[in-house]
Amino acid sequence: MSSTAELDAYLAQLSQLRRLSPRTLDAYRRDLTLWQIHLERYEGDVRSRACLEDFIATRRLQGVGTRSLQRQLSALRGYLHYRQREHQESWEALLDLQLRQSGRKLPLVPDVDLLGQLIDRLDPSTRLGCRDRAMVELIYSSGLRLAELAGLQLDDIDFSQSLLRVTGKGGKTRILPLGRKAQVALRAWLAMRTGSGHDTPQVFIGPRGQALSHRSIQLRLQRIGQAHDLRLYPHLLRHAFASHLLESSGDLRAVQELLGHSQISTTQIYTHLDFQHLAGVYDRAHPRAQSRRPAAPGQADDDPA
Repeated sequence: MSSTAELDAYLAQLSQLRRLSPRTLDAYRRDLTLWQIHLERYEGDVRSRACLEDFIATRRLQGVGTRSLQRQLSALRGYLHYRQREHQESWEALLDLQLRQSGRKLPLVPDVDLLGQLIDRLDPSTRLGCRDRAMVELIYSSGLRLAELAGLQLDDIDFSQSLLRVTGKGGKTRILPLGRKAQVALRAWLAMRTGSGHDTPQVFIGPRGQALSHRSIQLRLQRIGQAHDLRLYPHLLRHAFASHLLESSGDLRAVQELLGHSQISTTQIYTHLDFQHLAGVYDRAHPRAQSRRPAAPGQADDDPA
């Protein structure tokens, strides 16, 4: 079987077993194709640790950062495990190599007032301004991912219950609250959108009725930010949603659910919590965490002798 056919078989298996999105599968294909190209050019033992170290060094020279390399190595490990399982090939020398972890860079979140001022300055009387305002309000109100915003359809909105249905990573569906200001902005956009005569199911469309691409949404937010001297992008608004909600509520578990994270550790990193904050939440919330108050002088202990 050719290397391309082997890769196709692996990705087909991933699609069936893990229900990965087409975008994720495309990313796996790109990463693993780079590895296959490296193997074709490598002159030594392709199953040696030196082969992988040479691949990593080459990628670093090309300017690839640690986080991107971590993602590529994760994809590669899955593929090599597949090769071992299906063809009894030995890739053990490569499977245990770990990159040194780097500190995760988190975006600097604009405060509530700054974001509110930015949104209020978007002119809802124009088609573009109305659509921009609805997109920004929706991401910030409900914490949507870029793909979730782009894929949102008309049937996913329930104004009567103030809810949204979104499809996230791995095809998982979750229900999210729709804030009052987001509802106002969204109703205004839908009224303007309906008058365009297009029947595209996606909520956010361009002037010719086509669904907005991920790149189009990113560029719109970038231009909005530039007009307000702010670097603005979808993930920043999602991060602001989580951070501001956590600051006001302290409920990490609720934020995890709203973001659609399968692991709470992901939410902890995403919202730049430190251990002291987590310990404080635990101490206040868990009945077994709270220290018993000492009995007041002259007052008997509650416990029976």
